[in-house]
Amino acid sequence: MARIPIKTRDDLPQGLKPLWDKMTTYGAFENQAGAMAQRPPIFQHVWSLLVDLADEAVLSKRYLELALVTVSLLNRCTYCVSHHAPKLAIQGVSAEGAERLLDYKDHPELDEIDRLVVEYAIAVTNDWNKTRDEVFTRLRHHFTEAQIVELTWRTALCGAFNRFNDILQLDIEDGVVVRDATE
Repeated sequence: MARIPIKTRDDLPQGLKPLWDKMTTYGAFENQAGAMAQRPPIFQHVWSLLVDLADEAVLSKRYLELALVTVSLLNRCTYCVSHHAPKLAIQGVSAEGAERLLDYKDHPELDEIDRLVVEYAIAVTNDWNKTRDEVFTRLRHHFTEAQIVELTWRTALCGAFNRFNDILQLDIEDGVVVRDATE
């Protein structure tokens, strides 16, 4: 059970209700959004950023979901793995494949670029202060500077979401299949 009350669309100021409606098209994140709605500026700015980035789509959904599931597995965030593994399945990585992303080097469902994205998500999460230029040389062969910035930001932000969701013990929404990430 969540450690704080979860707000709903009806609790928001009128001007933020359209953003809530747009947020629901991103997925079943009502509990996370409802926790953020305790502070309307947090809800507004975080969800505006996420929906704007989704609308612009400079980074493929496959690479984004690979990074998000990777960081969520590293941080053992069941909430985020439960929400993002199905999105990764839409991008062609099976549930079993998502579970073993951290064993990416010989992963049969990943190509060279996929493996680089997973490697980079691990670096952003665990080795940000030890990552060598060689990784960026490889990233630049496949991604623009804008894509590298977004991949970095979204990976780091997901780590923040992992902590936010877990410390507040946010419940997974009805209808979302729970995928335990704590093992």
